[in-house]
Amino acid sequence: MGGSLVLGEIRGIRIQVHYTWLIVFFLITWSLAAGVFPRLVPGLNTGAYLGLGAAGTVLLFGSVLLHELSHSLVAQRLGYRVRSITLFIFGGIAAMEAEVRRARDEVAVAAAGPVMSLGLAALFFVLGLAAPDPAAAALLGYSAYANLALAAFNLLPGFPLDGGRIFRGILWLAWHDFYRATDVASLVGQGIGWLLVAGGFFLALSGDILGGIWLAFIGWFLNNAAEAARTQANATRVFKGIRVRDVMDAYPRAVPPSMTVRQLVRDHILREGIRAFPVVEGDRLVGIVTVTDVRNLPEDEWEERAVGTVMTRMPLRTVGPEADLAAAVEVMAATGLNQLPVVADGRLVGVVSRASVFRLLQVRRELGAYRDEEADRG
Repeated sequence: MGGSLVLGEIRGIRIQVHYTWLIVFFLITWSLAAGVFPRLVPGLNTGAYLGLGAAGTVLLFGSVLLHELSHSLVAQRLGYRVRSITLFIFGGIAAMEAEVRRARDEVAVAAAGPVMSLGLAALFFVLGLAAPDPAAAALLGYSAYANLALAAFNLLPGFPLDGGRIFRGILWLAWHDFYRATDVASLVGQGIGWLLVAGGFFLALSGDILGGIWLAFIGWFLNNAAEAARTQANATRVFKGIRVRDVMDAYPRAVPPSMTVRQLVRDHILREGIRAFPVVEGDRLVGIVTVTDVRNLPEDEWEERAVGTVMTRMPLRTVGPEADLAAAVEVMAATGLNQLPVVADGRLVGVVSRASVFRLLQVRRELGAYRDEEADRG
């Protein structure tokens, strides 16, 4: 997710905070300091309330991070690669490189987050009971409530919430049809999203304008995310049974590492309009060079520097020619890459790109329309 600050790594998972979370941090701190804690612990000064508000927000931040980390660690244990966890305005998201492959894995990964939140709620509740003063008790009690609310909201059975993923996993187990399960869970997610939007408008008309706007905004986000999930699943269904070798460019425009950056720009990038080139020695892939790599190099060094000094070296994200095209599409979507080198036994045998996938979708769409026309004539 663009505009994110990287905090560090946990077990190879990059932890980052999107700038929208900073907005949420100040809004929640202000809300807690001005409304929640004065009601729970009356009689304190402004500085004390601001301190409690900031502490409550930090505990919420940590709780959301642990919620997402639970998803990620369970996914890793089941053999899936998790690239990053990003905290943003609506909570957090764990970026896996590919969708889960088994229904049971879907349920296990999705359930891990709410289980962690419920465990934290219980922990904060018990600590609150043993707190030495009312302020600490209020802080811990609020944290228990926040985690309970986080678990309850995420368990709503609408995709892509955790409850929606559990629901999809159960349907997937029952029907043995990932696409049908995704379709139904996403439709439920859209329905819940619209209900939240309606509830937000009702709250706003009832006088709670800020709360109403926030609830409607969450509903709008959930509706859009559910619709995007349906669209992606339907698009992926088109690729079922298709191998990477069926759509890859078997004669990719590769360049040697000894070529100068000036030659690359003049003879390839500007003439061919391609943004990324595999770099090969003989027929072995050694890296990839992109327009971004070139832009990061001052132009007065293009004549002297070789491609091999600016390229991204192996290991790279690659795919085999016999891999499912759907898996390659998922990797490109998850990583933001426009193309993947196709490698067999260390040798470059092709490149699969978003453009080649798009061409396949166009042909399939046209063929589907043609079949519909033939059926109408029959």
